[in-house]
Amino acid sequence: MERMKNRGWLLAGVVAMTMVVTACGAQNSAGTTSGGSDAGKVKKIGIIQIMDHPALNAARDGFIQALADAGYKEGEKVTFDRQNAQNDQSVAKTIADKFVRDKDDLILAVATPSAQAVYNATKTIPIVFTAVTDPVKAGLVQSLDHPGTNVTGTSDAVPIGEQLKLIQQILPHAKNVGFLYNPGEPNSVVQLDQAKQVAPQFGFNLIPQPVSGLNDVKVATAQLTGKVDAIYVPTDNTVVSAIATVVATAKEKKIPVFGSEEGQVQQGALITKGIDYKKLGYQAGQLAVKILSGADPKTLPVETAKNLGVVVNLKTAQDLGITIPDSLLQDAKKIQ
Repeated sequence: MERMKNRGWLLAGVVAMTMVVTACGAQNSAGTTSGGSDAGKVKKIGIIQIMDHPALNAARDGFIQALADAGYKEGEKVTFDRQNAQNDQSVAKTIADKFVRDKDDLILAVATPSAQAVYNATKTIPIVFTAVTDPVKAGLVQSLDHPGTNVTGTSDAVPIGEQLKLIQQILPHAKNVGFLYNPGEPNSVVQLDQAKQVAPQFGFNLIPQPVSGLNDVKVATAQLTGKVDAIYVPTDNTVVSAIATVVATAKEKKIPVFGSEEGQVQQGALITKGIDYKKLGYQAGQLAVKILSGADPKTLPVETAKNLGVVVNLKTAQDLGITIPDSLLQDAKKIQ
């Protein structure tokens, strides 16, 4: 009899436990009780940039600012693992593998080589890129409107025609335009192809000058100065990292350097109609917020810079004896 009573109490306990679990499950499915495995979880975001230079740093900072503005404060709701590949693709691969092992919730990839490294490492962790010129040709997404992969982000594709138009407006008699680039960077090859297509519209003879690394930049620039009326610098990570050298070498021969983004002008290039990389990174951060809130990157279109502006270095213009037309100066951001 006692054994029957004990069995009765045991059965009652099991039923009671089942009712509690069922009730909790009902609350979770109704969304009234968090209780999920991600409740209160601090998100881990890996950040990889291919190298250190002002444009890429600004994009990274803009990304972090966008998350902070959306409530993802560092150390509270999110942690960042900041890594720099120092322009070494093998290092980029090692960093990407680390993020995968750490099971990061999201990865920010700054520049094309970084994005390729992390995409090669994972097809499941959401990846947001910024400062990638052509993500389709880089093999990151199927199309800009419909990425179709675990990748989306913001492209720094610049209107090459607008840049060459600046050269024509400021140097109406220019014929030969140099193009400094690293052929090992897919983003730069894309821009060169675009420049070749557009240059004849302005009557320019485009003279490409390849560089294989930072140590080649000064020599390559010097080789161009005897052949060209102006030098254009695309959003090439190698060349931009040595933009001060490009500007100084070209200035010796009174050759103006036209940039593709504001950071280059701040370091002495004459002018650009280009991208604010901090704003571009901010846009990428807004995409990341959507993903952290449940959006699927494969359905989030790749974005380009929303606002392009003219930036002119007045000191460089004065040093080179170049007059900037009032039509350009009127609305330009001026660097003294």
